[in-house]
Amino acid sequence: MTKILVADDEAALRGALDIILRKAGYETCMATDGAQAIEVFMQQRPDLAILDVMMPRLSGIEVCEALRAISPEVPLLMLSAKGAVSDKTCGLRAGADDYVVKPFDDEELLLRVEALLRRRGLAGVAEPKKLTETVTIGDLSIDPLRCEVTLDGRAVGLTPKEFQILALMADNIGRVFTREDLIEAIWGEEYESSNISIPVYIRRIRMKIEPDPSNPVHLKTVWRFGYKLE
Repeated sequence: MTKILVADDEAALRGALDIILRKAGYETCMATDGAQAIEVFMQQRPDLAILDVMMPRLSGIEVCEALRAISPEVPLLMLSAKGAVSDKTCGLRAGADDYVVKPFDDEELLLRVEALLRRRGLAGVAEPKKLTETVTIGDLSIDPLRCEVTLDGRAVGLTPKEFQILALMADNIGRVFTREDLIEAIWGEEYESSNISIPVYIRRIRMKIEPDPSNPVHLKTVWRFGYKLE
């Protein structure tokens, strides 16, 4: 299981991050100040570290520099209440891979964590589940055994790939799938020979399952990240 170090002197924020990350399938280890963050990192060897900028004993910037020297490849995500360009530049120059300003959106933070782990090629990012039983979302029903989709009781004609995309999302309700996630899960190496884009598939599915495809209620776009079913 992928392990993430959370270093922050605010107990409430550490607790919130612990809950968010564990619910997403990650293991966590905690540090309450900068010096302890380095100690915990050396002992636990996490796959990714989330560092608050303002911490006692050693700042997040100092910890970032130290961890980058210890492990050049580990992804480092900085958290700060300061969102000025100069503050972000300081963190990135210290070796951080990404910089998130407080307060942050839980989903965006998880997406950034997943992106950093994927970029580093690390194992442990939660794998999509396989649909094994019928899922009903409002008036939409997806039956994996019969490879059938119905909308308000009426059959919906999907192509095999369209059904696979919808079935994958149906058993991972609320999870955001990037273009790369869908390609890897549905096509694999086969996609290399395909000239049809993911947005085209999404649009075709929406035309068949959404009352108003231009204002979808089921298959949503998460701007800059991907798509999710809800």
